[in-house]
Amino acid sequence: MPRTRTIPDDRVFAAVHALLTESGDKAVSFASVAEATGLAAPTLVQRYSSRDGMLKAARLANWAQRAATAEQAIAATSDKGPQALLKALAPISAIELAIDRRDAELLQCAEAWRATVEAALVMRLGSGPKAREAAALLFAAWQGQALWPATGDGGFRLKDAVKRLT
Repeated sequence: MPRTRTIPDDRVFAAVHALLTESGDKAVSFASVAEATGLAAPTLVQRYSSRDGMLKAARLANWAQRAATAEQAIAATSDKGPQALLKALAPISAIELAIDRRDAELLQCAEAWRATVEAALVMRLGSGPKAREAAALLFAAWQGQALWPATGDGGFRLKDAVKRLT
């Protein structure tokens, strides 16, 4: 009979995500995650088989959380405009997306998340091809805006983009 897990996967995934965010891909190892969680490194090997398996499991969990958050934000802002929806969501970082694009399953998760967010934007912008195009442009502007704080430039305001596209 297997032992019960004293430290759940979501805590392991949070540690993996924190290491990725703070120090990048190279910082994630069984030893570093073991130190962050208090689990023994061999326990992590038993759970995930390999470092790549652990990283993929953490990234899949991250996409599942993003999908759940998107559904909640869509429901919570159903009577509000596109700006309210985007403010309720966190954009994905360019580094995170670049890494996840290397794996077909993770890329499929990213594409599904984008399609969900864009469909919710279309519902707020109207219907037809013009609304779909405006939703795609607004999504791209919103994601692009997430890159600019790193350069020290505030870029543009999201509400200005909404006004120009609607």
